Amino acid sequence: MSKFKFLVWCCALSFVASAWAAEEAYTIRATELKAKPYSDAQTLVTLPARSKVTVVQRRASWTQVRAGETAGWVKMLSIQLARGSTGRRADNGLRSLFNVARSGGSGATVTTGVRGLSEEQLKNTRPDPQALEKARRYAASKAEAKRFAAEGKLKSQQVDYFAAGGGR
Repeated sequence: MSKFKFLVWCCALSFVASAWAAEEAYTIRATELKAKPYSDAQTLVTLPARSKVTVVQRRASWTQVRAGETAGWVKMLSIQLARGSTGRRADNGLRSLFNVARSGGSGATVTTGVRGLSEEQLKNTRPDPQALEKARRYAASKAEAKRFAAEGKLKSQQVDYFAAGGGR
């Protein structure tokens, strides 16, 4: 097989695979479509609320989408998967729950929560004991936490709960 034919087959296969993995979604508010997955990246276009997009891939708190002929990145919490959309990705979606994402060139970070995961992804999660053990290695002991607080001149303080109904 010639190199050209091999290259054509590889391109066709990657196109078919990406089309199969694509998920339909809608913007839930007016959303900036960014050139890169950073808050300070160039804005390509502002998508109006309820714009239909195709999910290409996810990276932490950002989702790469295609809107018509334009492809770019939106914040994960700005879109909602269409009903009946399946979680056909190789990962089960739980990884998105614990991702920490770079939100701009400044190095600021944000974490993402359950919002953005489909019901099917939540139902099909599987325990990952190795990931849990790795996360436990980051935990600080009570003594370490107290030492850190003392070095930062932090002081303990009591915060009262709000009364029911939102008032004090």
